[in-house]
Amino acid sequence: MDVNGSSAIISGGASGLGEATARELARAGATVVIADLNEERGKAVADELGGVFARTDVSDDAQVQAAVDAAVATGKPLRVLVNSAGIGWAERTVNRNGEPHNPATYRKVIEVNLIGTFNLMRIGAAAVAKTEPVDADGQRGVCVNTASVAALEGQTGQLAYSASKGGIVGMTVPAARDLAAVGIRVNTICPGIIDTPIYGFSANADEFKAKLVAPVVFPKRMGRADEFAHLVHSLIQNDYMNAEVIRFDGGIRFQPK
Repeated sequence: MDVNGSSAIISGGASGLGEATARELARAGATVVIADLNEERGKAVADELGGVFARTDVSDDAQVQAAVDAAVATGKPLRVLVNSAGIGWAERTVNRNGEPHNPATYRKVIEVNLIGTFNLMRIGAAAVAKTEPVDADGQRGVCVNTASVAALEGQTGQLAYSASKGGIVGMTVPAARDLAAVGIRVNTICPGIIDTPIYGFSANADEFKAKLVAPVVFPKRMGRADEFAHLVHSLIQNDYMNAEVIRFDGGIRFQPK
């Protein structure tokens, strides 16, 4: 599917993987809606790309609906939904002091990462379903979700994060089957270690990154956000890619810690 002349919503589009994806789709002619909590950065990215910013907490139904409405209001048919908003959390099931995992932090990660993805997928898909098909197959749009290799082999302390990302993986096939009725494809990407600003704010950032890269098979480096964005665009363009979960990780296999 060609995104030129369409609108696309990118949750988490103000930074990292989401920003790179917004830039990639804007270059291809899409009108991008940056759905993010970071108002200052989100507006700056949207303005630069000729898009729209919608302040969005993806776990809030009303705010997700407002972002979808903003996409529809551009006058460009909504064809693309990219879920890249998410939060991380490290906490053991039982910590070294013998205390159990805090249920509130677990719920928060699930609400943002899993329910947030579900929200944009379901509310966005309802709007995409109202558009005219773009081809003889009856295709109307594409949803690309972002999970993580942690969904498949999470490390120590990643219980909540892995559960949330594993839920996204688990939604892929049933969502694709559900949304086939309205001509929407659904795929999920599981990134490994990607070089985004989240890893660059400590004094020993280079040393920390070198440790992260050690289990990567090849190429022996962190992935780049623009490479992720290229994969998103490729999944949109390839009309036979559907209901797939794709590892994007340089062959990494996580160690326990």
